[in-house]
Parts: sequence; structure tokens; C-alpha cells
Amino acid sequence: MKSIPTIYEDERLLVLDKPAGLMVHGDGKTAAATLADLVLREYPGMKDVGEPLRIGGKTVYRPGIVHRLDKDTSGVIALAKDAETFSFLKKKFQAREVGKTYLAIVHGRMEEKEGVIDRPLARSAGDFRKYSAHATARGERRAAVTAYRVLGYLTENDREFTVVEAYPKTGRTHQIRAHFHFIHHPVVGDALYAGKLGSALGMERLALHARRLEFTMRSGEKMRFEAPVPEDLARATAGLGRLVEGPSA
Repeated sequence: MKSIPTIYEDERLLVLDKPAGLMVHGDGKTAAATLADLVLREYPGMKDVGEPLRIGGKTVYRPGIVHRLDKDTSGVIALAKDAETFSFLKKKFQAREVGKTYLAIVHGRMEEKEGVIDRPLARSAGDFRKYSAHATARGERRAAVTAYRVLGYLTENDREFTVVEAYPKTGRTHQIRAHFHFIHHPVVGDALYAGKLGSALGMERLALHARRLEFTMRSGEKMRFEAPVPEDLARATAGLGRLVEGPSA
């Protein structure tokens, strides 16, 4: 695509590197252009691929969008270019057969080098915009599992931060953000979950990046897509070098 960096494209699949600050699709309220809008401009034939939403009396098209990223999360997002591929990928995500790797910077020092956060999520009782793993959460509680691995530590003005890779096994809204908040290590720059901790390390947005997506196509071909670490995250983690950049950088 001209407007968004393309990681991979063939006749069935379009994989993009979504920038932070761009909504994946509309919410029926915001007039700003979304990733879906930009895709439709260049691929009008994808309009009827996927599952449009009816919001506030309006139809919100989601061309080929099988999964989504939060507005302020950057990184890999895959779109199907035809109905057959959309159905196949949707089933892959539902069956938890898609490998997802995120890079994040969180507040505080995590002493456990790796672990699994296995806590169902529901709406926060105190703020309807948030999701919570606490017992006080209201409504339907949906299973949510996030594994993680510590890559290293950063300091700024006597404050400590941890750089982690997170591997969500499920795909709940705000899952990584809510899970790390639950274990008292909210993501840096998260205005919704980090509260008074605020931003740090020069990050002016959520320090969360979808760096890798892996799945097997119907043909048996194993697909692996990776989005480079964006400049702001690269600067913030520069002291960790190739540990963050990864072997394929």
C-alpha cells in the first residue's frame, strides 16, 4: 500500500505495518480516517470481504480484517483479500492457532523472567472503557491468557522499567494492557491503565508493538511476518541492542 508500509502481499493476503495513532476501523462516531478507509481506497474490491458492523445506524466496513490492534498499538496486522481466506484465518484465530508476539515496555522491575498471566477479563466496575482481571469486574468473564518473557531493564530518573515480549494466547480487547495492569506493571504511556504513572523514556504513546504474526496456510506453508521496531521504541530500548531487535533485524 502507498499509505501504510506493506510487509507482505499476494493474491489472498495483505499484511501491513500499522502505525500508532491509527484506528483499525471506525466506531460510528470518529470522522478521522481509519486503516479500513485507507485499504478501501486502494483495494475497493475488498469492501465485501469480512464482517461489517452496524453502529449508530451506520455501516462500518472492515475489509478483510480478521483481528485488530488498539489505536495506539503499532505493528503487524493481516487482512484477507477474499472471503475464503477470511473464513480460514478467522477459524485460525478462534482456534488459537496463530502465534502472536508483542514488544512492550512496562512500569517497574519484573523479577520473574518469564511467566503466564491466566486471568479472565470482563468490564471494569469503575470505568466502562477498561477491562479488568480483578474479581470486582462486571459482566461476562472471558478466558484470557498471556505468556511473557523479560528481555531486559531500563532506568530513567531512578525509575525502573522492564522490556518484555508478550505472547497472547487469546485475543481479548485490551488483553495485554489489562493483564500487565493486573500484575502491577502497566504498559508505559497507557493513559487508560497506567493512571498517574504517566509516560516515560521519551514515549509519547502506548509502548506496545505487535512485532510478529505466525500461522500455517491451508497449503501447509508456514507464514511468519514481522514489523520492524518503530523509531520511538527503538530509541527507548537502544541500550538493550540486539536483544530487542531480534535475530532477524
